[in-house]
This record gives sequence, C-alpha cells and structure tokens, in this order.
Amino acid sequence: MAHLSSEGSVIQIRADVVLPFALSPDPTERFNQERQPCLSVQRALQAGGIFPSDPAWRLSPTPFPLTHRDVAFFQKLGPQLWAFSQALNRLYLQSLKGHQPVWIHHYLDQGKPDALLDYARMKRFRDAVPHVIRPDIIPTETGMAITELDSVPGGIGTTGSLSHAYGALGHALIGGSNGMIEGFAKMLESQRRDQEGCLAIVVSDEAEDYRNEMTWVASQLLAGGMETYCVHPRDLRFTEERLFASTPSGEKPISLIYRFFELFDLKNIPKIELLMYSVKKGHVSITPPYKPWMEEKSAFALLHHPLLEKFWSEALGPDTFDALLHVIPKTWVIDPRPIPPSAVIPNLSLEGTAIADWRQLGQGTQKQRQFVLKPSGFSELAWGSRGVIMGHDLPRSEWAAALEHALNSFTSTPYVLQVFHKGRPFDVTYFDDRRQQLVPMTGRARLSPYYFVSGEDVTLGGILATICPKDKKVIHGMRDAILAPCSLPSPTQPNRAEAC
Repeated sequence: MAHLSSEGSVIQIRADVVLPFALSPDPTERFNQERQPCLSVQRALQAGGIFPSDPAWRLSPTPFPLTHRDVAFFQKLGPQLWAFSQALNRLYLQSLKGHQPVWIHHYLDQGKPDALLDYARMKRFRDAVPHVIRPDIIPTETGMAITELDSVPGGIGTTGSLSHAYGALGHALIGGSNGMIEGFAKMLESQRRDQEGCLAIVVSDEAEDYRNEMTWVASQLLAGGMETYCVHPRDLRFTEERLFASTPSGEKPISLIYRFFELFDLKNIPKIELLMYSVKKGHVSITPPYKPWMEEKSAFALLHHPLLEKFWSEALGPDTFDALLHVIPKTWVIDPRPIPPSAVIPNLSLEGTAIADWRQLGQGTQKQRQFVLKPSGFSELAWGSRGVIMGHDLPRSEWAAALEHALNSFTSTPYVLQVFHKGRPFDVTYFDDRRQQLVPMTGRARLSPYYFVSGEDVTLGGILATICPKDKKVIHGMRDAILAPCSLPSPTQPNRAEAC
C-alpha cells in the first residue's frame, strides 16, 4: 500500500503505511456500488417487458445462494419426479382397466366433465405426460417439503429473464444464465413431430398475468432460431388440414402448441373445440396434454396411501419411493362419505387418537391444527395460492367451517388436507425502489426448480426463489416478496449440510 507525505510543495509516495481513509470509502460511492446490481437487473427486466414500472416484486442485489447439499438434492429430485409423473399416469390407466382399485381414478376424475375425460383417455394420448415439472418446495429446519407439483407452471419467463440479468453480472447460477430457455427449447423440440410449422405458446385470458413473460420466452426462442410466437386463442385459425396462428410476421402454420391455460377454463377459451379437434386429428401436437389427472394435488394423497405402497415401490424403485415419502408431506383427500365403524382414516390422528370423521379435526387446538386445506385441482381456486387455508391461523370455529365447506364441495371441487411444514427463516436484502436503498429483511423461502424433459433426459433449467416477509402466512409472488434465481455455491464454500 502507499502513504502520502508532503515535503514543501512536493508530494511523495511511500509504500510502508496504509492510509486510514482507504478503509472508509465515500458513503455515496459505497451506496451507488451496493444498489448498482439491483438497478442493472431492473433495467434488464424492464427492457424485456418483464418488470413493470410499478414493481410487482422486490429485487435482491445477489441471487439466492444454495449449499452443496441443496444442489445435490435438486439434481436428484428431477428424475425422481419424472418417475413419479409416469407412474401416476400408469396408475390411473390401470385403475380404469380394473387392474388397480377403481376408487383411484374416481378420486382423480372427481368434478371433471365427462367430455374432457373421454378426450383425455383416447388411446393416442395414453403415454402423454407433462414434460415441464415444477415443484414448490419449502426449506424447513429439518429438510425440504414439496407442497405442490405444477404441470402448467408460471415463472418460466420470469426465472429465465432473472437468470439472464444476474448471469450478466457474473453470478454462477443453477442451470446457467440461459438454462431456462435452453431447457425449454430442448423439451419443445422433443415434442414436435416431423410436421413443418411454428411453435405457438397459447395464453388464455385467465392466464393474462403471465402473457408478458411468455412473450419474452417466445422472443428468446425466436432469437435462437426456433420460430415461436406467443398468441391468444383468438389468433388461431382452423382448417380441415392445419391450424394457423396470426403473428406479426403474418399467418403461420403451427406444428406444436405449448398450452399455457388451465383445463378448468376450457369453456371460456375461444376456438377451444377446434384446437382440440386439430390435436385429435394429428394436425398439430400439444404439450402439456389434456390430462386433468396429471394436474391433481390428490396425487400426493395416493403416494401416501398404505394400500398403494406395493405399486409405488415397484413403479419408482424403493429408493425413489422412500425419498419422495420424506419430502412430500402427508396428504389426504377430504371425502365426506362415511366409513365403517371398524375403519379409520389412514395415518391421521389427533394427539394420538385415530380419526374416523373429518369433523373431529375441527375440535383440535391451535397446535393440533397444523394443516393446510386447499382445492385439489380443476378450479380457479387451485392455482396461485388461491383457496389455501391454514388451520393454525384460524379460530377454531372458522377452521371447522372450512372443513365443512371442503366436505360439501367434494362432488364439484374436492379438497385435500396436507400436513403444514413451516419454512425456516433466511436473512436477505432487497432494493427499496421508492427510497432507493438496500433494506435487510428476514423471510421464509419457496424454491421452485424447473425441470425440462426430453426423451428420458431431465434437465434442471433454473430455480426461482420467492422470499416473503416472515409474517406472511402463505409464500407466493407478491409485492412484498423478493424474487431471485438460485446460485451455485462458490468454489471455496464448505460442503455444509444445512438444508436437506
């Protein structure tokens, strides 16, 4: 280092003493250095049309760091969930044929229209399953807990654009800075048949909040050489031979559709019958398939059902079955039908007392109400954390009323009950856009890895971390939440065993 001294009017440099003020950089300069990463990410997202001028979430100066053990967990999880998805589809089809108990497909079909089920059961779609897999995972004090498994997930564009932005700042990210787009593109290519035509990402009105991010995805695929357009169902035109999309470049024949709309919303989607007819006739391919049983939260209840233990162990292999049992919370379908006096609800008890009637849970204390109640699927309440009820956050009377509502809704919108797992706290920092400064926050995280399947290859494209203030009851994307991609551990980071 150098020391400055003056002799007369001459300034000399000496390399023997450290300047005291060298350890105290100008506060304004330090402030600018700290906020610069957030401003760079903000500008990148705004340029891509992802981040509105009125921010919908908070930005962090750095990605969300994972440990070595976290990374190992997520690398193993993708193939395990892919095996689970294939086994679930097989279980459903075997139940239809009577090779497995019929109550299995009755549960998974409950509340779905017959016309959709008839379409989904066509022989030509038998082996079709979703090729994008995104679980929602809560890191707890004792390990990871998978609360949901989404087959039509939002966040592909948001995670991809965040990865681009943080990658440009030099951060080493899970999947890399372009892993989301590369993984998505590889998956789409594996689903496209030899037929010529463009790729169309079809976004419905119900999913309008995600249109900007899916438009960004389409632009990235197009820039990479894959002709892709994000369109509204109204932009489709049907002929007896082909399906066409109206695009900024004119009308284009479609070879593959990425379905970004929920099956419960089909009745509200323009031209949906023509689209389904084109798929049935083989004029166009579609992913994910029209299979409502693949989008059911009640699938978690089937994994834990003692009568199906032999099936899951054989279909998944004992190791994968055991691994999933440890990370998927115990789940039950809220079925109002009475059971025989000699029977109880499997694996459910209240302070050591077996449960034979769901209403018994309504009498539990706050400590005994550590459960989550939510619609199983095929409902506008079943996505985006809508309809989620936490028993320990309600007075006893309201919890009992919520259980009663779930019982009464079984025929139209079945509910599931799931053991609640509390997320462990994380100390993080976000950029306050209004005050233009960094602010510390203690929050709880939800980690959402995106797995893209092509053939039997399962690629982890990236992981989105959503960190909400610790006083929030449900962790989801909100104005007060921080959204950030997850980063790899640094080469010098010790192999800590913190999260799994």
